[in-house]
Amino acid sequence: MAEMTNGTTPHRNSRKARVGLVVSDKMAKTVVVAIERRVPHPVYGKMVTRTTKLKAHCEQNDAKAGDTVRIVETRPLSKDKRWRVVEIVDRAR
Repeated sequence: MAEMTNGTTPHRNSRKARVGLVVSDKMAKTVVVAIERRVPHPVYGKMVTRTTKLKAHCEQNDAKAGDTVRIVETRPLSKDKRWRVVEIVDRAR
C-alpha cells in the first residue's frame, strides 16, 4: 500500500515521461513509439544514436504514424504495454 502523508492522500512517486515518434499505429488502441537517445561509444567516445521502441496505450486511437507524442509510465496494461500516450506534441504533415 502507498504510505499516507499527513493522513490525507497516499504519496505517489513521479512517473517517467518520454517524447518520441510514432512508428506504427496498426494495432487497436496501441501505438509503437521510437525513443532516440545519444550515448557515447564505450571505446571510441563518438556519440551514437540508440533507438528504443515502446508500446503505448492510446485510448482515443488518434495518434498516427509520424506524430510526435509524449508518453508516461503506467501500470502494466498487457504483456508489452507499460506506457500511456498523454498528448500529441506535433502532428505528421
